[in-house]
Amino acid sequence: MPVARPEPQEPRVIAHVDMDCFYVQVEQRRNPELRGQPTAVVQYNDWKGGGLIAVSYEARKFGVKRSMRGDEAKMVCPSINLVQVPVARDKADLNVYRSAGSEVVTILSTKGKCERASIDEVYLDLTDAAKEMLLESPPELLELIFEEATKSNILGLPSDVSNREDSVRAWLCRADADYQDKLLSCGAIIVAQLRVKVLEETQFTCSAGIAHNKMLAKLVSGMHKPAQQTVVPSSAVQDFLVSLPIKKMKQLGGKLGSSLQDDLGVNTVGDLLSFTEDKLQEYYGVNTGTWLWKIARGISGEEVEDRLLPKSHGCGKTFPGPKALKNNASVKTWLDRLCEELSERIQSDLNQNKRIAQTLTLYARACKKNKSDSIKKFPSKSCPLRYGTVKIQEDAMKLFESGLHDFLGSQNTKWSITSLSVSASKIFDIPIGTSSILRYIKGPNSTVSPANLDCSSLPEDPSLGNKLYIAPNHEEHCEPSLSEKEDYGNNSNLAKQCQIKEEKKVSKKLTEVKGTCSILKFLSQSPVLSEKRKIDSLICSHPGPESSSEPNKAEEHKAAQYVDRNKFNTAGSNSASSSTWMFNVEDIDPAVVEELPPEIQREIHGWIRPPKQSSSKTRGSTISSYFQPAKSYSLQAIPILL
Repeated sequence: MPVARPEPQEPRVIAHVDMDCFYVQVEQRRNPELRGQPTAVVQYNDWKGGGLIAVSYEARKFGVKRSMRGDEAKMVCPSINLVQVPVARDKADLNVYRSAGSEVVTILSTKGKCERASIDEVYLDLTDAAKEMLLESPPELLELIFEEATKSNILGLPSDVSNREDSVRAWLCRADADYQDKLLSCGAIIVAQLRVKVLEETQFTCSAGIAHNKMLAKLVSGMHKPAQQTVVPSSAVQDFLVSLPIKKMKQLGGKLGSSLQDDLGVNTVGDLLSFTEDKLQEYYGVNTGTWLWKIARGISGEEVEDRLLPKSHGCGKTFPGPKALKNNASVKTWLDRLCEELSERIQSDLNQNKRIAQTLTLYARACKKNKSDSIKKFPSKSCPLRYGTVKIQEDAMKLFESGLHDFLGSQNTKWSITSLSVSASKIFDIPIGTSSILRYIKGPNSTVSPANLDCSSLPEDPSLGNKLYIAPNHEEHCEPSLSEKEDYGNNSNLAKQCQIKEEKKVSKKLTEVKGTCSILKFLSQSPVLSEKRKIDSLICSHPGPESSSEPNKAEEHKAAQYVDRNKFNTAGSNSASSSTWMFNVEDIDPAVVEELPPEIQREIHGWIRPPKQSSSKTRGSTISSYFQPAKSYSLQAIPILL
């Protein structure tokens, strides 16, 4: 249910920019011969010519509507050009339209806070830009007003005047206008300039609504299309809303709007004005009742979010009529395709924008053969998102099976799926300074990062008999020459000298590791690592206080584990790159730590936030218990969950 938000203390200037027949415009830019011709973009579907998702204004003059199928559109307008949406994985691929929308967003975001609401619509908060214009060059002092701004539609201004542009210019330049309307005048000029810039740089036209809040700007942005803008002065709000159908209001197009019609007899916003706030709260609760009372008066405190990127990624497919999915095998086939696309998109988002999604959700529409219980909806299901195509596919199928079980209940009846989609949501920016866990294994100079990591190639469990080969970073160390390496086994003095030098370097770099147990212990238990401790060192470094003088801690800090270079060479690693490996616990990503088992989380939290008094831990409660001492593991087998 909608909730009333606090109103801003100062007047705002909000714009809603809506692209005109955007999918058609994208196709016309790709094929200029389509300009000026009746054109429609068709969703991939071979049933009756496919469904129309965008219709040009030239085709609309012939009566073509978006609700039509391709074959029907040809009957209404034989000369129509039907352009099919690009196809990938046997479904529509909208990437070309998303990219074109990003071009527009880049331009619009130069003037203020920008919220990308969909592929082809954007909210702008131009308050600061309007205030700056009002201080530096107020419209009433300008000799010339930007020409496109004079073509604006001003609600409450007579539209049948002989010289409409002069009338608009006079309204924009009123010296006696109140502060709110002066800000709107500046906002109208700014939006007109942005729309012209979008046309010049992208060849796309757009329409816009300018008002004091998002709700009103959205309502009027489509009133005058194409390539026009509409301004809502405060004095015109009530007259505009009084005759507006209640279903046209945002969030009132569904059950809440139907309830207002059925329970209260409200069909227009004007009808809603006859109810007091207390009466509305009695019917719909305190929050929603207050929200209804406010929107009826054009009041909305919803703010423009500073967001240029989508809040979620989703992939879906409908299966009308005979194409409905009727068994698990067909559902899995389509889920695999949808999840493959979703995986590519979230991985691209991670690479380009350093953002990570946390929740995977499955949606479906279904029906049963037994129509007596057909009203029950297929429940949406969610789970934590694991990166990697195979993992997403596995989890999505489990979510479907869970939803199907709830949908069918105890009935053993046939079913069919008419719509299927998966989405990745709860997307957050990766904190600055964090990186992949492989960095802590390969060293700070490693090029491995979350952005270029292919998680799909990593197995679930590192204990499946694989081997771990550690590639330390490049630091200066005791490196024998080629002839010395050949005589290494016979020259014990040289070996001892190298070992002494290495131990001295280790003792200088080693700092305190808080906690009674450490990840180093699992390395010391491995026969491969303890067999020959002479060449390279592996050090877990924590920049904590060094004032502790407890003997047991001092002994623990001296536990430098030497890696046998010969073992690494056997696995094909480069021995020349071996050296001391260190990491700073401040670089550990807390989000990654939360994905680990509780025992390991407690140990790592001990590094990050050392307790005042050390406490002993029982055997098997540290990270060492998750590795088998008798085996070594491969670096490529470490599972990484971003």
